[in-house]
Amino acid sequence: MRGLEVARIRQFFSFKFAGVTYPCALVQWYSRVAEEPDEDTGMWIVEPDFNPDGSRFMAVIHLDSIVRAAHLLGVCEEGESVHTDLNCDNSLDSFHFFFVNKYADHHAFAIAS
Repeated sequence: MRGLEVARIRQFFSFKFAGVTYPCALVQWYSRVAEEPDEDTGMWIVEPDFNPDGSRFMAVIHLDSIVRAAHLLGVCEEGESVHTDLNCDNSLDSFHFFFVNKYADHHAFAIAS
């Protein structure tokens, strides 16, 4: 993915230090599951990163390090069905793997190819 990483923004915030305001985001990291895109779809597959204790791996980053939004599509594993209560609030917590949708628009296609 051309050196880019996928993260889920959990919170935007800023702080001041020595008179300088730093706009930041608390993010939850995702990692690629393979070194190449999925052979059937051409899309990268990512999964959430976890700490050894099972909590989500999170970090604080500067807003300048964010390139653009990514469109993540939940991957249903074989035999798995989509829950009827799935919505935009819980979809990123309902799947173990996600496609990074490079077909969402031409900018995504250029970046995620």
